[in-house]
Amino acid sequence: MTKTSEVVPDVYDVTVRETNGGRYRVFVVDGEVPTIVDAGFGDTVDTVVDAVDDLGIDPERIAVTHGDGDHVGGLAGLVDALDLESWVPAECQAALGVEPDHRFEDGDAVGPFEAVHVPGHTEDAYALVDESRDVAVLGDAVFGATARGLPAGHFVLPPGFFSADLNRADESLERLLDYEFEAGLVFHGESVTSGASRKIERFVRFDGRPE
Repeated sequence: MTKTSEVVPDVYDVTVRETNGGRYRVFVVDGEVPTIVDAGFGDTVDTVVDAVDDLGIDPERIAVTHGDGDHVGGLAGLVDALDLESWVPAECQAALGVEPDHRFEDGDAVGPFEAVHVPGHTEDAYALVDESRDVAVLGDAVFGATARGLPAGHFVLPPGFFSADLNRADESLERLLDYEFEAGLVFHGESVTSGASRKIERFVRFDGRPE
């Protein structure tokens, strides 16, 4: 059975796969143009289709945060199954199996979201921020702290062995300090649904940080 939860109003966390305690997900955002953020794997397309059907949501758009296989593997299948308009980072060079309808860059609007380029984990890594809804979908710019065995409610950097340049990933988080959002949604570990942008600011501007 698909595991789906409403993490904040009209934003749903859909688990597509669980392995050895790890959890892979997509997010479904209801609204004027219902949107799926990230695509899961090629073999989890039916899981996402079943989830949106159970939710009674008819998505019209899909946006991906970066080109890792657990984020774009299901893109072509979901576009085909749900007739979705697709939005993909301009820097993404992954094999997508479909030609995107739109390529977005830093500062572009993706529906209600603003795209924020946060390279480091991958060169094409983005966060999608909707300040009007008080939500940021953070891609893999950060993980939930529980992904590293730490208490819920905070963020950690993605593991270095999954990242192209962890120092750059750390530096890129400063780009998120221009935004305010209560909920920061992550794809690994538990999302932070209270004070998320303030917690990122404290993480970035830690005591003793060189000026």
